[in-house]
Amino acid sequence: MEKIFDYNTTRKKLVLPEYGRNIQNMVDILLSIEDRDERNKAAKTVISVMGNMNPHLRDISDFKHKLWDHLALMADFKLDIDSPFQIPEKTSFTSKPKLVPYIKNKIKYLHYGRVLELMIEKACEIEDQEEKEYLITLIANHMKKSYLLWNRSMAHDSAILKDLKELSHGKLDIPADFQLTDSKELLAKPRKRKHKKK
Repeated sequence: MEKIFDYNTTRKKLVLPEYGRNIQNMVDILLSIEDRDERNKAAKTVISVMGNMNPHLRDISDFKHKLWDHLALMADFKLDIDSPFQIPEKTSFTSKPKLVPYIKNKIKYLHYGRVLELMIEKACEIEDQEEKEYLITLIANHMKKSYLLWNRSMAHDSAILKDLKELSHGKLDIPADFQLTDSKELLAKPRKRKHKKK
């Protein structure tokens, strides 16, 4: 007598493979239970088993909600049960996400980026002189580091300070004796802390 093997390749494709074939089979059995009360009890049991598969996620606030959403998804939204959460619409999983609008502001120096330009704008608004000077130091050193990561050649401090003045539209007063951090120090990798043995 010829034995027929049941390979995964011949089986129905899993909706959420991370739960495995057995959980999917449980969900399929849920769909066949006619008594609503029995179906509700069985659904809670399946949710419990699904939760036990990821015990490290139990502390996440919406973990239970995700499990019920996953159950609905694996049942192809055909499961009629009393879910403690609103059952999502099938279209919410199939519809394409909305396009994220791209910032249309022109970035003057791409290697510095838009965030740095916004930081310079904020620095121009600060009135406290000591705080302003501290922020100028941070921004200028960040500009130098960005330049070095982009170019890897020598970053001349005078060129960095010239760019800073240009990007601030001359609003940031940079002292004549202003010194930027050394290039090697800016690109140095942070040392790993050695843990003392107890």
